[in-house]
Amino acid sequence: MSKPGQHVVPNGSKWSVRRAGSSRASGKFTTQEEAIKEGKKIAKNQGTELYIHGKDGRIRERNSYGRDPHPPKG
Repeated sequence: MSKPGQHVVPNGSKWSVRRAGSSRASGKFTTQEEAIKEGKKIAKNQGTELYIHGKDGRIRERNSYGRDPHPPKG
């Protein structure tokens, strides 16, 4: 079973880093850039995915920091 990823999500006028399936945020940040930086650090440490959401709440970017079962060729 894979580990739950980290999500950078809007939280009112701020941004939060939240583990998938969790209602509590790992951290709250003034800017999305700060939240992405922290989310990336957590995802790298845990070897999971990082999902970056836009202001509308939809996923706009996804990065893998774990073992990729289908790595790109070359």
